[in-house]
Amino acid sequence: MTRPASESPARRLADALLAAWVTFGGLGCAPFASGSFGTLGGVALAAWFAWTWPGLYLPLVLAALVVTSVGGAAAGRWAERRYGRKDPGEFVVDEVAGYLLTVLWITPPGWTHLLAGYFFFRLTDVLKPPPARRLESVPGGWGIVLDDLVAGLYAWVLTAAFHFAWGRFGG
Repeated sequence: MTRPASESPARRLADALLAAWVTFGGLGCAPFASGSFGTLGGVALAAWFAWTWPGLYLPLVLAALVVTSVGGAAAGRWAERRYGRKDPGEFVVDEVAGYLLTVLWITPPGWTHLLAGYFFFRLTDVLKPPPARRLESVPGGWGIVLDDLVAGLYAWVLTAAFHFAWGRFGG
């Protein structure tokens, strides 16, 4: 995207920071499966919280979920203008929010559960069970974010079922 020469340095900096935010540090710029790459940002964040501050896991994930959801929704219209389409593939902060909802546990999960959550979130994000697909039509940033939060809620249920089955039968 070419920018006018008259664009101020402050505007260019703001655009660069917003691009870094919505692509979650560039993960959304992956040449394929940007949503899958973007979700890895959520995995890294949850793992960091779980192993660095296990006693604060729940409040940290909850705070990050709120920040990524509200911050993602706020940046949605900007991203649609910048990338020239509704719900652009580069916009992956919504995947991070959806994944964080998937792994919202009282105690920190281990790798098995973080990876199961990744699988279940990607599955539900692609399948978009009701009402996820319908929520995509909500205008602006909330339309981008809400479908991923619904997918995250479905994935949370599947991950919880996996968690209890794994504890009973696998480990």
